[in-house]
Amino acid sequence: MNSKFQSKLPEVGTTIFSKMSALAQQYGALNLAQGFPDYDTDPDLIDLVHTYMHTGFNQYALMPGVLPLREKIAEKVWNTHQVHVDVNDEITVTSGGTQAIFTAIATVVNIGDEVLIFEPAYDCYAPTVKLFGGKVIPITLLAPDFAIDWDYVKSLVNGKTKLIIINNPNNPTGRQLQRADIDALTAIVTSSNAFILSDEVYEHLVFDGRAPISLVAYPVLRERSFVIASFGKLFHVTGWKVGYCIAPVELTREFRKIHQYNVFSVNGAVQMALAKYLEETNRYLNLGHFFEEKRNYLVKGIANSKFTVLPSEGTYFINVDYGTISSEHDLTYAERLVVENKVALIPISAFYTSNLDQYILRICFAKRTETLTQAIDLLNNI
Repeated sequence: MNSKFQSKLPEVGTTIFSKMSALAQQYGALNLAQGFPDYDTDPDLIDLVHTYMHTGFNQYALMPGVLPLREKIAEKVWNTHQVHVDVNDEITVTSGGTQAIFTAIATVVNIGDEVLIFEPAYDCYAPTVKLFGGKVIPITLLAPDFAIDWDYVKSLVNGKTKLIIINNPNNPTGRQLQRADIDALTAIVTSSNAFILSDEVYEHLVFDGRAPISLVAYPVLRERSFVIASFGKLFHVTGWKVGYCIAPVELTREFRKIHQYNVFSVNGAVQMALAKYLEETNRYLNLGHFFEEKRNYLVKGIANSKFTVLPSEGTYFINVDYGTISSEHDLTYAERLVVENKVALIPISAFYTSNLDQYILRICFAKRTETLTQAIDLLNNI
């Protein structure tokens, strides 16, 4: 390669998800590493996509998203949070949650801006911030509760702070923000010029009687927030890559300037199908119960194993502490589990920029009962 070429992300290599999935395939291991379901998508949704393809929705869709889907997104927000969102000026349909995150960061982050990221964190945040010249300020959250010290967060906020990124409920910790967290975040935003990126792709995947929490429901926070959601996570179609961003008019206007040049529009037939599918509100309002049953099945199944299960309030992940089993670094131990025990999990250190090792592995439980039963057998034999 030309020696004058300089990588914009020299430290970025193969993701831990790709690495562990490749290892799982190589050794014939059960893959509980990547966050995707192994059960079928609702045939009704697939049939709807076919219907709209056959009725002509095969060309470019509107740049902000087809109007029927934006209307249903607004209805979904109202049904969940009793908040009105403008379908024309505050909702943009995106090519998945990650594209929405990328575009939101690109919208506000300039060279030298500081961005606060709570870790462990989804691995796309930091590289995107760096790509646009921003400086990542990691905030380390520790097991077992991964609670946020808001006084410490406040001490990090200064005139250079442009963006605060939160993920609620959080991947990989499974922690959902509480009202005290919302109040503390509101106080910080009120006394600063920072914007917020609220990654809410697991919004409806909350358990034990918890209600979905979104920043769109809090007026002070909503004024300065990009709220990101994903239909891939919501309806078990991660490969379709359809999500959306809700933001106030001024932020949406700038968001769309970038969106139109890196994606322009999203698959029209899929958008129309999702709009029709959203007419039955129980498909998202009752989703937490579906995943709670899977969480409970797995947690109960490994209760007598050598692993210590950490609390999961949401998402479709649980974390297990293996500190009583091995003192190996979590990546080393995870690799050994694939080779020797035929099960692939994700080491939590991969979610920290410092590669902090707390002897914790993440397990995806968005799986068929048969898969979870196999997982229980494998984990109980370690």
